[in-house]
Amino acid sequence: MQRRTTAAALGVLLTASVFAGGIAAAAPATAAEVPPEGITHEENDRVPEGSVWTEHYFPSTDGVELHADVLRPEGLPAGAKTPVILAVGPYFGHAGQTGPEGFTHTGPSARFNDFLEGADLFDEGFTYVMVDLRGFGGSTGCLDNKGPGEQNDVRAAIEWSASQPWSNGNVGMYGKSYDGATGLMGNNLKMPQLKAVVAQESIWTGYNYLFSNGVPRPNATGTPNSYNNIATMDPLADDTSRYQANARYEESHPECLSENIADNYEPDPNAPFWQARDMAANAKGTTTPLFVTAGFIENNTKPEGMEEFLKNHVGPERGWLGQWDHVRGNDRVSDGRLAMGREGWFDEVMSFYDQYLKGEEPTTTYPTYSIEDNLGGWRAEPTWPTPDRRLAVALGNGTYVDDGGAAGVPYASSPSTLALPKSYGQWDMESAPRLEGLGATRKAASPSPSSDAASAEPASSYLVWSDVVRQETRLTATPRVELTVGAAGNVMVKVWDVAPDGTAVMFDENVSLVKKGRVGFDLKSTDWTLQAGHRLAVEIGSITTGSWRDTPSGATISVTGAILRLSTESTADDVPTAGERSPFLDSYIQAYTRTFPEPGTPRFRL
Repeated sequence: MQRRTTAAALGVLLTASVFAGGIAAAAPATAAEVPPEGITHEENDRVPEGSVWTEHYFPSTDGVELHADVLRPEGLPAGAKTPVILAVGPYFGHAGQTGPEGFTHTGPSARFNDFLEGADLFDEGFTYVMVDLRGFGGSTGCLDNKGPGEQNDVRAAIEWSASQPWSNGNVGMYGKSYDGATGLMGNNLKMPQLKAVVAQESIWTGYNYLFSNGVPRPNATGTPNSYNNIATMDPLADDTSRYQANARYEESHPECLSENIADNYEPDPNAPFWQARDMAANAKGTTTPLFVTAGFIENNTKPEGMEEFLKNHVGPERGWLGQWDHVRGNDRVSDGRLAMGREGWFDEVMSFYDQYLKGEEPTTTYPTYSIEDNLGGWRAEPTWPTPDRRLAVALGNGTYVDDGGAAGVPYASSPSTLALPKSYGQWDMESAPRLEGLGATRKAASPSPSSDAASAEPASSYLVWSDVVRQETRLTATPRVELTVGAAGNVMVKVWDVAPDGTAVMFDENVSLVKKGRVGFDLKSTDWTLQAGHRLAVEIGSITTGSWRDTPSGATISVTGAILRLSTESTADDVPTAGERSPFLDSYIQAYTRTFPEPGTPRFRL
């Protein structure tokens, strides 16, 4: 019973600090109300052990009211102040994260219970706060995908968490995917209360999740619709009356749903809508200590804009970068192996938080960046990227037919082993497909007669070859392609690692709409090592995979003056660090491998 007395004393302080319209001031309701002194695990099995749960409401901008679930360490003395770990996002609804999860009674989201337990967060003296973005869970307002409204919600959540009487004023943010992106938003706000951000598998710009240089991705409308579905999830029967009313906000504001679809369907990356959501560009001069993870080959939150963000961020950094999919640092695959291949996620995260939220000197020295390349080896780096050379390799001229693959591609195109469901494209950031594969195409691409750019009959794409690599060479940073095209249409550029036996792995790509004239665009950030004896092959042509919803122009498009800008580094000075081969790497290689013909005349060397 001592726990109850302590919680009650703490609750007096909490209630006194809540926004005037907070839960203590809520009108009487038929649904059960969370008592101001809080609820423990013994009273509600959805409350993590060792914590006390309370609910709160506070204002954001535009008349929006935000809802927060707060978990405090159980048994704290009255007036005890702690640092706060804050998570802000769309997935903290009481009924479920991305859809109803079958709960029979209300309680705080279990989204990051793995973190709470694995890091012993409450025993380590931290308070954990989950805030619903506008339109989600118990918060009012219309959705505003990464926009000014959501940025204001993050600002309000940081200010509120830092100003409570149970907070010592130091806030750290934690998240993965969407709620990793809100951490990057928090960094960009340059708030003194925010002391550290841990962002796993985040996007780096809002635009690139739905479009690529004017070409819609398959989820361009499906993802906004998926978030509409999350926003309109029914609350639970025993949620408080205030929570239930807020959760049903869209019922009286149906325009929120249609505007969310329409506003996000903007193909122009330079439109004001997307400029306000360009987290990479808006990170310039930011200094919040940042711990990030990114999978170079993941199919969901791809590493587009990552290098720009990290270049613009000038504060302390920590990172795990490697060859995995959309996973957390502590996730394991079915056979028990760590999905990222590296032990110690929670130890390293808590060392990071202790340093910047508690002012404690680390007792273990960790690499600034721990990086896995495609050979499965891990190395320590002082930053990323660390190129030795930057090259501009001339790819010459060529011609292709922008027909989506009907005229064939210059290699054997295997039948797809990855069936795309009818609902393909209907995903939120937590539920995207792990793999699409080169064979998962909507066009019947067959081999063309020649692999050379000088083929007499243009195919849907052509290859440009490098000379053989004489020594192991790593391609790093963000490749960029520039070319002049003779007609409007689409262009796709793929970069292949070709072994001496013709086995080729596609490891980087991007697409763009093109108009007659000069065009340039970035590929994805990469960290891929070419072994001695391998070649690089660059494929230029029409979009032949289902990873975009392009409209082929049918035009025969001439390409002149093509240049691929690359960054390379030697592997000779690599400093090994702990880590195993991430399991997803083999799945990726299997899905993105083809057999190439005899190489054409080398056009460049690395």
